[in-house]
Amino acid sequence: MLVTIDDIRRAADSVDGVVLRTPVVGSPVRPDLLIKAESLQPTGAFKVRGAVHAIASLSDEARAAGVVTHSSGNHGQALAWAARRAGIPCVVVMPEGSAPVKVEAVRRLGATVEMVPAARRAERAQQIAEERGLTIVPPYDHRHIIAGQGTVGLEIIADVPSPAAVLVPVGGGGLSSGVATAVRALSPATRVIGVEPELAADAAESLAAGRLVTWPVEQTGRTVADGLRTNLSDLTYAHLAARLDGIVTVTEAEILSTVGSLAREYRLVAEPSGAVAPAAWCHHAASLRERFGLGDGPVVAVVSGGNLDPALLATALQT
Repeated sequence: MLVTIDDIRRAADSVDGVVLRTPVVGSPVRPDLLIKAESLQPTGAFKVRGAVHAIASLSDEARAAGVVTHSSGNHGQALAWAARRAGIPCVVVMPEGSAPVKVEAVRRLGATVEMVPAARRAERAQQIAEERGLTIVPPYDHRHIIAGQGTVGLEIIADVPSPAAVLVPVGGGGLSSGVATAVRALSPATRVIGVEPELAADAAESLAAGRLVTWPVEQTGRTVADGLRTNLSDLTYAHLAARLDGIVTVTEAEILSTVGSLAREYRLVAEPSGAVAPAAWCHHAASLRERFGLGDGPVVAVVSGGNLDPALLATALQT
């Protein structure tokens, strides 16, 4: 069963006054592109929305026992932040090779971190849940997570009624599923377009094939956009197949170039995963307008996160 706009409105009640209602910001350099700045959230990414709603939806007994998840960083930080706010234990299983800045951030927020090979992170989280009686709060494969992330879409349409398009990054599909659900319900004429790195384009292949296709971690691990290396689940595939208007891909060079552009033109720090959606417009605006039949209205791109290594930012600013 797919998440509904009513589910997202209930999630909005959960996150109200807890997470930041992020602004939609513009730049005189690109007046046709507006940015939904989720990089300004307390943990630096949109993930805090789903984490707060998921914990709020637990029973008192489950909440007291604590939570566990697997994450390359942003969801782990979000769940650790939400768990600390709720006063409950949190364990985050992270893949070896995760960005050090993200690992340390999870630890600073009070969670216990366990590092494992990337291919084993979901399995290990399940083991910990069974051993310690914790509740798994997955990064994207859950209705409460999708509903929480969908509040991004509610806010976009409240601030920018009837945009020509909303561009949203696609990794595991929780954010794109929720945003597509909200935008389709509130502004049916608006096109919702997913954006993926070329090197982790399992969702694009899945939608083209009409079935779920998964890519191995050795393949998706090539992209600098580490938050988008995960595959869709059956649940998120069903949402995107029903509600996304299409999906496009961007190159590694385009992603890094856009990290620099966002810093210079919008004064926003975006990690590569967060720069993927605006990269599609910065580098392919004309073809997107033609392909999706977009009018002259504004386009809103979600910058999903801003947690990146300072050295990478310095490199991107030189591109």
